Amino acid sequence: MTEVTRAADVTEQAEDAAAARSRLPDLTYTEAETDLRSAVRSVLEERATAAAVLARTETPDTYDIGLWRTLASQVGCAGLLIPEAHGGAGASFREAAVVCEEIGRAVAPVPFIGSAVIATAALLELGVADLLGQLAAGATTAALAVPFESVPMVRPEPTVRLAGPGASDQPGTYRLTGSVKGVADALPADWLIIPADGVPYGVYLVAADAEGVRRTPVTSLDMTRQLADLELDGVQARLLGAGPAAEKAVATALRAGAAMLAAEQLGLAERALDITLAYVKQRYQFARPVGSFQALKHRFADWWVAVTQARAASRYAAACLAADDPDMAVAVALAKSVCSDTAVLAGQEMIQLHGGIGFTWEHPAHLYLKRAKSSALALGTADRHRAALAALVNLPPA
Repeated sequence: MTEVTRAADVTEQAEDAAAARSRLPDLTYTEAETDLRSAVRSVLEERATAAAVLARTETPDTYDIGLWRTLASQVGCAGLLIPEAHGGAGASFREAAVVCEEIGRAVAPVPFIGSAVIATAALLELGVADLLGQLAAGATTAALAVPFESVPMVRPEPTVRLAGPGASDQPGTYRLTGSVKGVADALPADWLIIPADGVPYGVYLVAADAEGVRRTPVTSLDMTRQLADLELDGVQARLLGAGPAAEKAVATALRAGAAMLAAEQLGLAERALDITLAYVKQRYQFARPVGSFQALKHRFADWWVAVTQARAASRYAAACLAADDPDMAVAVALAKSVCSDTAVLAGQEMIQLHGGIGFTWEHPAHLYLKRAKSSALALGTADRHRAALAALVNLPPA
């Protein structure tokens, strides 16, 4: 091989590497994302303090609707994913992920993921313009009526079916009967988006306060995101989409929800680290801050590395969703598996490293652990996403 040929090969390889790097998304936060974070954090620091969140979990109304209205209408969080033509901000999943990080930091009891992400993603896929405008204005909220444990890679088996029309129903009227267990963010919802069995499979819209709808609160592990059981008895419904379009809308919504839940887990893990690190710097044993002990330094180093890795995975998933990148299925599975494990690690370490005070009801550590554990089970466990990831990248079974 001549020197000229070698030089040409080296140049070609360098160009290929540069082209590959240019295709990678920028995972750093933009100025607009930083400004949005600042606005959301200022509201949450004022309205969602640890004491306020803890106190609300002990009341019948565990969701803070007043806080949600502020975030939805004044900050514009409800319409981030909605195009400007429908009254939204026309932003992307990158901005939505920033909001999720802040909600995770505060374990805020607001229905952002259920309404502004999952339900909105389904409506966007189905092109339901009238309801999108209402959601963008922050005037109403919606929830996709599937169990919160649903896995994005598998269509949830519908437990609601089409019922016969009423005696006075006009032609084209639909009625639904059935039940759905463990639905997230259904309690504060004004509208329920319900997948139902029929010929063909369809997605329907039901007013949450319609005759025949019953929402039963569930005593959930994480009372900052309380689940609800839904029962429908001949409820009048509006058809939003049927067949493959309906299936795609549900799959799209669940995938978006998993990615944004990963961002929320990231925010939780980072905040738990910050709180715990501040504590061990001021907690003394043997006339020394406990944070100076070598064993604890190693634990904090491992924790910080885990959060850093989770941030890369979460940001990549949000960037792939924002750009409709072909790699988004891989990115979402990676992000949800990594961030689930990191959030649970953070919750456990937060309680253990706070010592006796970390086990008390008055300390917020249990709020973080409960949110971490419940979100790790939601929208696909880490193991389910790792199995999906292995299939997506053609890894042989162990």
